[in-house]
Amino acid sequence: MATFFEEMWNSIFTPGTTPTLLLATNVTFAALQVVLFGLLLATYSIHFVILSFISGGLWGAINWFATELKKEQAKEAERKAQEEAMARQNADDSDDTEVEPVQSKSKPSIAPVTASKEVEVIEPQGELKQRLDAAPGYKSGVSTEDEWEKVSENEMDKDK
Repeated sequence: MATFFEEMWNSIFTPGTTPTLLLATNVTFAALQVVLFGLLLATYSIHFVILSFISGGLWGAINWFATELKKEQAKEAERKAQEEAMARQNADDSDDTEVEPVQSKSKPSIAPVTASKEVEVIEPQGELKQRLDAAPGYKSGVSTEDEWEKVSENEMDKDK
């Protein structure tokens, strides 16, 4: 029993489905169905019938998915084995001689580049003004603090 729990714990960290995890899932869903049936008998509530159908649908979907995953993994393993067999066959068929590519002595042809006539050249308008460097009393050339100080000085001048 201890090995089952150890295998189940390790299967959590293993990608895909493992037989131990599927067994634990099936036992858990079977126990849930028994509990829902017992509650149905105790209360005669339709809710437990509905929950039982939902639980059964989920149980079936999980098992269907695990089956489809196994089929796909088997197909993938078969494809991989075929590719390896083909690679081995190609390696056996190839010669051990080295072949060097033949280089032609003619110059490669280069297609002429044509510019699009739809592009319009735009001449710059107006004057570009250079920003003045910060005054010598400031620590840095241009910073946010310097800009805020300039704004606050301008506001003080307006108030006067």
